[in-house]
Amino acid sequence: MNAKNWNKEIIIIWSVLLMCFSCRAQSSDKQRPMVEVNTISEFKKYLNKDNVNVKLESGNYQIDDAEKVRFIEITGNNSSFDLRGVRFMVDSKLFSRTDLIKSDDGNSMYCAIEISGNHVTLDGLYIETYGDTPGRQSKNKIFNIVGENVTLKDVEVRTTGSSPWGYGYLYGLGGGDVRKMNGIRVGYPAKEVKLLGCKVHMRAMGHAIFLQGAVNTLIENCQVDGLLRTTDAMLAETSGYGFDKNFYAAKGNYIEGTIVAADGKILPGEIISLSEDGIRMYPQYNGHKTKNTTVKNCTVTQMRRGICTGLSTSGDTVIDCVVRDCVATGYNVGNGDDLINCSADAKYGEAFCIPYTNAKNAKVEMTILDSRNGLANKLLAKINGTGHQVVIKTTDSIFIPETMAMKLAVWEGYGNFNENAIMHATNIHLENKTSAEVITFRGTENLEINSVGKVREATDSENVLNEGNRTKR
Repeated sequence: MNAKNWNKEIIIIWSVLLMCFSCRAQSSDKQRPMVEVNTISEFKKYLNKDNVNVKLESGNYQIDDAEKVRFIEITGNNSSFDLRGVRFMVDSKLFSRTDLIKSDDGNSMYCAIEISGNHVTLDGLYIETYGDTPGRQSKNKIFNIVGENVTLKDVEVRTTGSSPWGYGYLYGLGGGDVRKMNGIRVGYPAKEVKLLGCKVHMRAMGHAIFLQGAVNTLIENCQVDGLLRTTDAMLAETSGYGFDKNFYAAKGNYIEGTIVAADGKILPGEIISLSEDGIRMYPQYNGHKTKNTTVKNCTVTQMRRGICTGLSTSGDTVIDCVVRDCVATGYNVGNGDDLINCSADAKYGEAFCIPYTNAKNAKVEMTILDSRNGLANKLLAKINGTGHQVVIKTTDSIFIPETMAMKLAVWEGYGNFNENAIMHATNIHLENKTSAEVITFRGTENLEINSVGKVREATDSENVLNEGNRTKR
């Protein structure tokens, strides 16, 4: 055998050996021994360790003491935590403790569980706050996920502990007297995070699931629910926060889907969500953009906005999702977003909106659910911006009341923050397979439309009213 062939055989032998060692290492990793613990103190011993596989015994566990503003911190890497059958009960008083050690990441938020380790899986926890003690801030939350390749699977969250409870966003979104209790945050430097089969029950003011500077997040098979309240119920109060304010909200006109008087007086016949958004993307966190989110097979009910991708920057994908009974809008759609086979009703707010004048090239496939017997809404959908492709349909024509219309180039409804914007809807392709009326306002140009329902231009008086809504945000 010559030297060339001998060297070739040596290389082959070493390659085979390396493959064997690699396979054994991967097999060993998959077969990491399960460590079983039955107390919180034992459980915490493993949270900063790498390559552990920990199971906490099923049962109820009280979280009523902490050392830091992040009550439980998972900092280890390549670890999994089996919490199936486990319930954490978190005393809301912890969120108001002034003696807890602050975080060194520049963010003073309080949270029940933070996961900053990479390649971490947490499976099966039910976690709830109890008590009505509001926290020290509006950034309170149950989960804060900032690691890479983190998976929350079949986790269930129930929030309480906000103030003033029962008035939603009518008294502001943070600061002043407002204290919130949010659900799950995924924030920078998080990447490749997966929320799978999670449920968030919002019984406090705040967002259920929200992203800030996270990249490549998957939210799949998740459920969010909140509570609604009529303004008639508020106005019937004989004591409490609203009563003490003589039922004046923090500002007048349009507040996040609810109309109040110009002087701020709360009006009868309106409705609010007691929480904020179901699934929400913020555009960035400290200069780091939120990018490439996929929301798949999720349901949101009775929140302010259902699924809000419109404030992200990269264009996100929403597939096979269902939104019901939301107050500001079912889906807030923005630049480059793609909604595939989604559905929503318009009982209390438009089923979807593409509200931003700078939004381009969104794609929307929307089925309108039963929108009868609603309150304080006649807007089926709104479209602003440029280059969108929209298909809207329903399974039964009676689901859409005759008073509801789809409108283009409008200030009405959610999402127009720049009063100096030039309102327009240009180069839109719209297939309206419903009998709902389509109304085009000034600024609608190059509309390509196929519509079962009537299509008409807005009247002069309607255009004047639309322009007046510019300053009533």
